[in-house]
Amino acid sequence: MLRTALRNVLAHKARLLMTALAVLLGVAFVSGTLVFGDSVAGSFHNAAAKNLKGVALSVRADGASGPGGSEGKPITVLDTELARKIRALPGVASVHPTVNGAATLAAKDGHPVNADHNWQNLAMNYLPGKDGKDSHFPLTAGRGPAAEGELVLNTRTAEKTGYRIGDTVRFAIDGPALTKKLVGIVSTDDPRVTAGGTLTLFDTPTAQKLFLHAGQFDEITVAAKAGTDERALTDRVRTLLPEKGARVVSGADLAAEQSAGSSGDSGFFAKLLMVFAGIALFVGVFLIANTFTMLIAQRSREIALMRAVGASRRQVVRSVLAEAALLGLGASAAGFALGLGIAAAMRPLLNATGAELPDGPLVITSATVASSLAVGVLVTVLAAWLPSRKAAKIAPIEALSSVDQAPPVRALVIHNVLGALLTGAGVLVMLHVSTFRIASQDHVQIAMLGSGLTVSGMIVLAPLLSRPLITLAGKVTTRWFGVSGKLAKENALRNPRRTAATASALMIGLTLITALTVAGHSTQQAMNKQIAQGLTADYTVSNSFHRGGLEPGAADKVARVPGVAAAVPATSTGFGTTSGRVVITGTDPKAFGKTAELDFRAGSLRDIGPGKIVVSDEFAEKAGLKLGATLDVGTNTGKTEKKKLTVVGVYAQTRAAQDALGTLADVFPYSGTKKLDKVLVKAEPGKDAGLERKIRAALGDSPLLQVQSQEQLIKSQGGAMTTALNMMYGLLSMAVVIAVLGVVNTLAMSVFERTREIGMLRAIGLDRAGIKQMVRLESIVISLFGAVLGIGTGIFLAWAGGSLMASSMKAYEMALPWGRLGIFLALALAIGVLAAIWPARRAARLNMLRSIQSA
Repeated sequence: MLRTALRNVLAHKARLLMTALAVLLGVAFVSGTLVFGDSVAGSFHNAAAKNLKGVALSVRADGASGPGGSEGKPITVLDTELARKIRALPGVASVHPTVNGAATLAAKDGHPVNADHNWQNLAMNYLPGKDGKDSHFPLTAGRGPAAEGELVLNTRTAEKTGYRIGDTVRFAIDGPALTKKLVGIVSTDDPRVTAGGTLTLFDTPTAQKLFLHAGQFDEITVAAKAGTDERALTDRVRTLLPEKGARVVSGADLAAEQSAGSSGDSGFFAKLLMVFAGIALFVGVFLIANTFTMLIAQRSREIALMRAVGASRRQVVRSVLAEAALLGLGASAAGFALGLGIAAAMRPLLNATGAELPDGPLVITSATVASSLAVGVLVTVLAAWLPSRKAAKIAPIEALSSVDQAPPVRALVIHNVLGALLTGAGVLVMLHVSTFRIASQDHVQIAMLGSGLTVSGMIVLAPLLSRPLITLAGKVTTRWFGVSGKLAKENALRNPRRTAATASALMIGLTLITALTVAGHSTQQAMNKQIAQGLTADYTVSNSFHRGGLEPGAADKVARVPGVAAAVPATSTGFGTTSGRVVITGTDPKAFGKTAELDFRAGSLRDIGPGKIVVSDEFAEKAGLKLGATLDVGTNTGKTEKKKLTVVGVYAQTRAAQDALGTLADVFPYSGTKKLDKVLVKAEPGKDAGLERKIRAALGDSPLLQVQSQEQLIKSQGGAMTTALNMMYGLLSMAVVIAVLGVVNTLAMSVFERTREIGMLRAIGLDRAGIKQMVRLESIVISLFGAVLGIGTGIFLAWAGGSLMASSMKAYEMALPWGRLGIFLALALAIGVLAAIWPARRAARLNMLRSIQSA
């Protein structure tokens, strides 16, 4: 039986090629993802280890502080005296005290670098040794900073910003723009920098002035002399530290922290790839199962003869499974090789999008090889198991008398009942999900369960649904294409299970794509509405630094810019109340109406004054407030202070004003930063050209400054959704490719089975063009059937699951992107045409007489 399995594999190379491609693509995705993840993690680890080479331990302050210990953070306990004591310990080779901060650079063309990710913009002190150089940052050009007006950049940062030695570099810490002269360029293996960050170095006194206090440090790294017991050295260092405020981290742990922190995003991407690899393999199961079902049907006489001469059912099953295992092993091996190419291509591909992953060799572990091969073989064998059992159950006399027997009625009834139960259960779960008004992890898991049940049920019900849908499509093909169209319909209906299995592969891909598209499109529209809701300002001015803000006088400066009709300051602060936390926005009520529109239920902006606020209808309902009610709020001054505010109006909830709106004088003194959150700007009619540049100049043109129009505001906050959807489309395209292979495979097998029938059609007058048209139309009908099921199911899942988004996004409403849905239908039509090219040509080239004589 093993020899028989091997002979069957070798005898049907062309037929099994596309099945092998499905396994190959799925395994390539899996192996490529595993190798990529291991390689990136290894690269980050190697970079971190190289960057911290020779570091035995690090002493860290528990909390980093700003200048003067502002923002409620403790003053660091690491100082010059502690560094001197550590340096005097036996076994210490060198001590490197470090000041850590963040500095956002403006490139030479004026555009800020990593403005939305300030934490990536590292700033440190350059600490020269006796030779005048800092061994942690080898110089590649120029010299180290030696005065307050100088700085140094690393090589990649200099290339990214366009600065050269001698240029004046503009940057910002947390407020106004600063300038210093670039005097040197260094190299670094710090993975935080090689992963896309920037590095700016100052002399130690300047760094301390910018980020800490004179003589203070955030971290002290210690290098040990050769032969020193690092554990004992760590204990000796620990004795010098105060009980609170500092901790010791080993060099190995420090490298692990750096590599883990830097590789976090790539790790997430690797996990995401694994999800889509699973989807690709799941879709491939249908192609594999379909192929083995057709192959077994074609070999039913051969199997019957084997049974007749003594082969048992178990031997037949083993023979088919052995054939599947051989196919899976060969395809998996090829898939693993392709996966190495995918892993190698991912790094430069992601670097081209700005990921800046460190270079390094591919890491191939025995576990990755074994996992990839095991996945491919296991999926192939499992997909072939049901067809093998079906083949073994056929009695020899039945198989010898007929090649293609209709499935028994009882089996069809059980099949349809199971499909109805699964679909019904999935629909009920999703209808239950649609009633959720608060999203939680449990609700998301319930939605995933409901989606899985619904899709599984549709797959099982597909044979039943194929008859009415394909019959309807057949009326169109018959009317437009005559005999060829009618034959295509009959061929598609001849074996509903096979047609359904072929269409199901395409259905799964389009279900996922449609659900993501509808949900993403609806979310995008809701975000756009929410971002600009109630806002009529032409520009919003803010600070990109996460703890930053605008100086109190910023609105006045902007108001004096020619072309500005109104500049309205705004800052929001949370207050405690008996009904929960309330966010009150402080502003200039008289000018606020020029940059925002509030839909008042009662009162107006004119009623706002000292101690008087207007509240949103949602907060008013939550807190039980009415006009004239007094709201006691707790302030953030650290005292048990209460402030009484009178409600003088109620407006419809809007993002422009959040929970409540009051005067700037009532809110600003209690803000944590003592700065404005933003300034809303209204331009004079016809004078907004070049206004953004003028506003930036009026406020010092800090790299942290953001001056955004409504379109820019929407794009910056909603653009991530478009990027995510495009990435999802690219990943799901793998499932669609496998579905195309499934259609090609089914048509090729169908042509083989109908060789005699095609010969008879040619004999009675159907020409080669008619044969090609018949096969093409059959392919189109199957593809459109899968597309209709997929798009319909995807829309339902997006509608039912939309309540989870609506719970956190009030403006969410399901919006169908008709243009994209039309593209998906056109894509299905194109898939049908392309998938039929080879089978149609093969059918048209069949010799008429030989076809009629075939058994």
